Amino acid sequence: MQWNAVEELSTMGVPLRFLFLLFLTLFSTLPTHLQASFSQQSHIDLPSETHRSSQKQTHLHFFYHDLRIANNPSTIVKIVDTPKNVPNRFGSTFVMDDPMTEGPDLSSKPVGRAQGLFGLASLNDLGMYMLINFAFTEGDYAGSSLSMVGRNPVAEQNREMPIVGGTGVFRFATGYAIANSMYDISSPEHFVMEYNVTVRHG
Repeated sequence: MQWNAVEELSTMGVPLRFLFLLFLTLFSTLPTHLQASFSQQSHIDLPSETHRSSQKQTHLHFFYHDLRIANNPSTIVKIVDTPKNVPNRFGSTFVMDDPMTEGPDLSSKPVGRAQGLFGLASLNDLGMYMLINFAFTEGDYAGSSLSMVGRNPVAEQNREMPIVGGTGVFRFATGYAIANSMYDISSPEHFVMEYNVTVRHG
């Protein structure tokens, strides 16, 4: 039926170029209808422009502590080792559950735990991969978390890594973290990391 209609229009003197543009216009509207149909059928609320403009921006500043103190549970455990001839200990992987504090001292106010995996993922330098959840246990953010995934070039300062999600207060979170090693107050048994995190969230 459609092709008969096209033949009729073309015999009536309607240019084929006009028909082509008409069909192109009709087909270009299909993705919008498909997206709306998907959203209705799956019952998933897709973020709207209104939601994006109403997002909050939050800045967090905290420290976490790698502890390897004798006669106490370490907060870091190596779960994958590599042969001695591998450069930069490439492939070594650790699991961590570090205390997070408001200040650089371990005795300062606790704010949560930094939990996850990290490992040495570069053959050429000390580049780590980080899969870390910042789980907050105190204050307005208690019960909420932020997830950080990215490359950590540990020999540098002001290292930037992405925040890719969150829970609770930080649902729909995106942002970045700036990490600095606190060499002046650290030791092999107690290494202190400073984090400045900026996120936008729902």
